[in-house]
Amino acid sequence: MSEIIHLYHTNDLHSHFENWPRIDKFLKERKELHQETGEEAIILDIGDHVDRWHPYTEGTLGKGNIELLNEAGYQYVTIGNNEGITLPHEALDSLYDHAKFKVLAANIYYRDHERPDWALPYWIHTTAKGTRIALIGLTAFFQKFYSAMDWELTEPFEELKKQLEAIKNKADVIIILSHLGINDDERMAEDFPQIDVILGAHTHHILHHGRLVNDVLLCGAGKYGFYVGQVEMTIDRDKRISKQTAMLYDTNDFPEIEAERSWIEDIYKTGAQTLNEVVVDLPEALENDWFKVSTLTKILGEALREWSKADCSFLNAGLLLDGLPKGSVTKGDIHRICPHPINPCIVEVNGNELKEILMQSRDEEWPHIQVKGFGFRGKIMGVMHYDQIEFEEMENGVVKAILINGEKLDADKSYKLAIPDMFTFGHFFPSIQRSNRKEYLLPEFLRDILLWKLKRIYKEAKS
Repeated sequence: MSEIIHLYHTNDLHSHFENWPRIDKFLKERKELHQETGEEAIILDIGDHVDRWHPYTEGTLGKGNIELLNEAGYQYVTIGNNEGITLPHEALDSLYDHAKFKVLAANIYYRDHERPDWALPYWIHTTAKGTRIALIGLTAFFQKFYSAMDWELTEPFEELKKQLEAIKNKADVIIILSHLGINDDERMAEDFPQIDVILGAHTHHILHHGRLVNDVLLCGAGKYGFYVGQVEMTIDRDKRISKQTAMLYDTNDFPEIEAERSWIEDIYKTGAQTLNEVVVDLPEALENDWFKVSTLTKILGEALREWSKADCSFLNAGLLLDGLPKGSVTKGDIHRICPHPINPCIVEVNGNELKEILMQSRDEEWPHIQVKGFGFRGKIMGVMHYDQIEFEEMENGVVKAILINGEKLDADKSYKLAIPDMFTFGHFFPSIQRSNRKEYLLPEFLRDILLWKLKRIYKEAKS
């Protein structure tokens, strides 16, 4: 007798709760429907549910997200890089203390190579009709970042080999919860044809009806809760998949939930209330402007250099979304103007390399560029601000000389340059991306060092 199994999956919510009430209702209704018809339904999240740009996540350090997953009836999740490397070690280690679901993350360990109690390498889900489904979770191989946060990651494909061997002869169906990205998912399907389904994430890819690669079904449901994915599998009497289909549900097509707008507002306010602590008192307002260097940008640039103990620094004004008012400033105010999960980074460069990077940073088109991803949660790049870096220009705007700490840049000298870590990704600065002389300073975000600097300035001003 055949059996029908449904997988419902979400990924990369990034704490965009605007669609959550509809997702919650949809999943509960579908699970109830399948129970009534005697069909199995499994609900999974493929990571990056947590994102500290939202005050509810920031205020609860992600534990509020876990409550939402519990309430919606999720059964299995894996972690993404936002859970893994934007939370302090202790916060991740306790994140799932009250989870009612199983966390599958095969390639994360403590530094002594012991596996955390909360991270299972795999789980065998046995359906009511006896089909054994092996579920394996893998997270993105951001080893440098995890190491800085006192975790150890194993290479995902090597770990997968071990886990596939461990479940050999224990499972009828193999499903991977992959927070690795579409390119790795395609490679995985080619290298491991014994896998049946890869539920994907990380690269925010949208596969409306899945994609078959080497007879492995690849799936992806975009980001921000715009979609909920469904895989329907028919299992024959020999416990093999005889048919499988994939589809995505657009949550914009779901009917509006009663009071959903007030719920969205309330969860924001709830988070904001947890960040009400006054952290500094400003004797004057600090303005910010994306298109010219302003006081607050200067303070952040100086803080970045000092915190990193670097020779010089630069950053883009768009990292600050607003200024700060005169008077009491709360944690919430700092979070509101600098919500990015972006860390300081030090790059060691020689004078010639530094000159090349600085000249690239002066691209006239950059201030208006809209930036997506790389941890940036703002709108546009904004102008560059330089700390301990000066450009001597001729009348026609050509750079005659570059000064570092007031001295002419020395082509053979070694310099420590402090930057936001977003500049080490993508195509901003190819030489920085390729460099193996980078040090990421974790777990502090830019907003943490901004607050550190503000406290120093205005405490000194009082004294």
